[in-house]
Amino acid sequence: MGIFDRFKSNKSAQDKARNMSDAAERQANEKTGNKYESQVDSGQQQLHKRMGMDEDRPENP
Repeated sequence: MGIFDRFKSNKSAQDKARNMSDAAERQANEKTGNKYESQVDSGQQQLHKRMGMDEDRPENP
């Protein structure tokens, strides 16, 4: 089992990564005066998708 497989199955690690990603997005938007808000948001969504943290993905009960 690789590191990304373990990450995808660890809900607390995903929550922590999501919080860090949100903070980085806020800081980038603040530094650029929201000039590149759509590009930053798109990059964050791609990161979440590649890391298996899709918001659209249904949660396993």
